[in-house]
Amino acid sequence: MAFTVHVDVVSAEKELFSGSAMMVVATAELGEVGILPGHSPFLTRLKPGQVRVQISAEEAQVFYVSSGLLEVQPGLVTVLADTAIRGRDLDEAKAT
Repeated sequence: MAFTVHVDVVSAEKELFSGSAMMVVATAELGEVGILPGHSPFLTRLKPGQVRVQISAEEAQVFYVSSGLLEVQPGLVTVLADTAIRGRDLDEAKAT
């Protein structure tokens, strides 16, 4: 089993994801960040965009956030989004 980090993706309405992941990629205030297990702790604001939770080499979950915070602690990554939606739940017709 690969080394993993626990990830929580939470919006103001509900928890969207809670589980282990190999990596998290998000659009932070100063650019895109990639979080791997053992990453140094930090806190940053999120810009509107994609948050990708890489669960395994074959599986990833994608979320779209309007804004929020990304907190990295030893063994835990928390995405606190104002508004978030799973990528698979997006309705292309409503988005245009």
